[in-house]
Amino acid sequence: MTACAQAAPQLPALLAAGETRLSADQIYPRLFDAILEQRLPPGSLLPEQALGNAFGVSRTVIRRVLGRLSDQQVVVQRPSHTAHLAAPGPEQARQVLSARRLAETTLITLATQRAKPSHIRQLRSLVERERLHHERGERCAAIRLGGEFHLKLAQVAANAPLARFLNGLVPMTSLIIARYESPCCEHCAWEEHAAIIDAVEAGNEETALTLMHQHLDRLEDKLELE
Repeated sequence: MTACAQAAPQLPALLAAGETRLSADQIYPRLFDAILEQRLPPGSLLPEQALGNAFGVSRTVIRRVLGRLSDQQVVVQRPSHTAHLAAPGPEQARQVLSARRLAETTLITLATQRAKPSHIRQLRSLVERERLHHERGERCAAIRLGGEFHLKLAQVAANAPLARFLNGLVPMTSLIIARYESPCCEHCAWEEHAAIIDAVEAGNEETALTLMHQHLDRLEDKLELE
């Protein structure tokens, strides 16, 4: 488990100072970010009452948020049991990574065909923020922005079903990284993201596809799934 996961705070810390009575749509991205940043390690319990107290809302609101995360396979819900974050085993991890590769290689081709200058600017802004966090040693924030980069590419591809599919795989991948990443790994994903943007902007589908495969190869290489 990485240092990011080990340093996970108590649930009330997920609420920013001065925030109260948030809606389900406002709470969802906060939990989503906590997962992408690995502030909540795999297997973490997510009691409705504790979350409700943390965000100043009813258990009904929290239940809607957890249901949405459950649809993404990030949260496990069973009758009469406290919800908890998924803790994917090695075989499930391999299946998630395989499914993500299938989705990403299709989406990168579509994104290369459909990208507009405004899309390129948004992608470059994400990668610049990712680079800054990486250079400051803020690894968890860099991971979150790296995930947002892939989700933004999916939006550029303009294929809603595939984008929804990837939206579940990205946070699952973060859980997998938190559990299986080699402690000696050094992987500057932002540099690979920047190269992918260059290929997309140039409309070079073959190069963009090759770079995406190489990027996913490196992601898998840094995991210890044996």
